[in-house]
Amino acid sequence: MHVEPHDVLRWLHVIAMAYWLGGEWGVFNASREVVNPKLSYDERLRHMETAFRIDILARTGIILLLPIGLHMGYNLGAQPLGGPWIIGMWVFVAAWLALTWTAFFTHKSNLGIALTKIDEGLRYIIIPLLLAFGLASLVMGEPFTQAWFAAKVLIFGGLLIIGLLLRYVMRDWITAFRSIGTAGSTPEVEGKLSSAMSMARKLAYLYWFGIASVAFLGVVKPF
Repeated sequence: MHVEPHDVLRWLHVIAMAYWLGGEWGVFNASREVVNPKLSYDERLRHMETAFRIDILARTGIILLLPIGLHMGYNLGAQPLGGPWIIGMWVFVAAWLALTWTAFFTHKSNLGIALTKIDEGLRYIIIPLLLAFGLASLVMGEPFTQAWFAAKVLIFGGLLIIGLLLRYVMRDWITAFRSIGTAGSTPEVEGKLSSAMSMARKLAYLYWFGIASVAFLGVVKPF
């Protein structure tokens, strides 16, 4: 049996997209009980832990989609950077994933919060690059030579912005629950949790639409 490397990448792309979309849906539902003041602290904390455990799979899928998509884009002739650049990108993403998983395992500590901030900082570099290259390619036809691929990169960059905002929400949960665990529930803390959840729900609907759009462009290649 002969397996083409590009087919393996395509399989990984499907898996990463599934974990991304499914993971975000799982976090959305688990987080509903996080902000429910009628539940005990331990019960709410259990739901928050569930949300974090689901979210790490979604985070992993998002990060993996970057090298997988660009690698496939090179194979399809949609973007010109290959060879050593592709290898370097995979090495960088491997280090990024190690950082993300370490932050997950230590998320209850100050180290975990610090690592999460580094993870977020990387996105401040990656997101402008994706948006700039995607938009420039749609306007000028380069460096990405196929419009569907440029549009996909542009939307993906926008989705990373939404994901970054949702990361802030989850980080605020940790801070709020630390406060509830030490000083008990207060109307101020509950208000912050409720407000953050309300914003997260609105972002989630836009997020799912964007994920579906990226998948559509990659499969159908309409232009």
